[in-house]
Amino acid sequence: MFDRILTLNDIKDDTVFLWGARQTGKSTLLKKLFPDAIYYDLLKADEFERFSRRPSLLREELTQISSSKIVIIDEVQKIPHLLDEVQWLIVNNNIRFILCGSSARKLKRSGANLLGGRAIRYVLHPLVSAEIPGFDILKAINNGLLPRHYMIENPAKRLQAYVGDYLQQEISAEALVRNLSTFTRFLEIAAISSGEMINYQNVAAECGVSAPTVKEYFSILEDTMIGYIVPAYAKTIKRRIIQAPRFYFFDVGITNYLLKRKNLEQGTLDFGKAFEHLIIQELIAYISYTNNENGLSYWRTSSQFEVDCILGDAKVAIEIKSSSEVHQHHCKGLKAFKEEHPKSRPIVVSFDKTPRLMNGIEIIPAMLFLEKLWNGDII
Repeated sequence: MFDRILTLNDIKDDTVFLWGARQTGKSTLLKKLFPDAIYYDLLKADEFERFSRRPSLLREELTQISSSKIVIIDEVQKIPHLLDEVQWLIVNNNIRFILCGSSARKLKRSGANLLGGRAIRYVLHPLVSAEIPGFDILKAINNGLLPRHYMIENPAKRLQAYVGDYLQQEISAEALVRNLSTFTRFLEIAAISSGEMINYQNVAAECGVSAPTVKEYFSILEDTMIGYIVPAYAKTIKRRIIQAPRFYFFDVGITNYLLKRKNLEQGTLDFGKAFEHLIIQELIAYISYTNNENGLSYWRTSSQFEVDCILGDAKVAIEIKSSSEVHQHHCKGLKAFKEEHPKSRPIVVSFDKTPRLMNGIEIIPAMLFLEKLWNGDII
């Protein structure tokens, strides 16, 4: 059992939505934090059947309970009309709910009641380094950080089942796409594009669909919590910058599986890409969990200068290198960015053995960087 950083403290005063991809540990976390809560699991066939037939049963069952009780509804997106009953109970009985699910897409598309600002939104990410005693970065790079995948030596079969479950339960069951085989092909192309700028026309040509369809597919991945779009840093000083966004799957293990990457070892191109993905994954989780106002973007110019991560309005610029010793040529992008944004803090995250300062650029070993990140020493 891992001690998760997310604690849902706002439930003391408010109803909350808890979103997160499948198997991130939402149900486990809720049962640990709120063992005495009233719990409805809509994955259970009998629960789903009776509430989909009569959503008003929820009001009838909860009208008499104490307002000090917390009510958890798991997989709430499966019955959008249930949210009307939830709102009534919040307004009239002052009941606090935790509404848990893996996708808000069905709720949004059906015009469901999203409680009009009465609920605070949380996202549970895969595990992060700060939650894992004896964190093994090489294992994380290879396996990813979904709890069931990180804990075993070879998660290939579990990853295969996970992707299959995602297609079946999130895509097929909700009829989000017409052609599941085309979407499966899109997932593979999206994995190839992970960490790269998105060219919708090129991806569309590879999948045999239109560019608008590809944009919709990427939107599905975002809404079902399977991927993130990282925007380009748009503030222009001197150099002409590229505005295309980048895409990352929510967990590096999923990308490894889709690309058939196995037994990644330092010194290879695939290892470098997976290492970059892992650090991005940790940064996204950190910003989310700490409610940090500094967003994440990347920077690239038309003259090919590039920085992997920009935090906030050029506060921190981070280049991610899997090299065991960073040299001057690894820092060209950071130097160019520093010229345009002299107040920024330039960092290279690497596998150097010890931290050092090279011409004003901090070289921070990966494990130390992650420690500093979760201690609040990076931003």
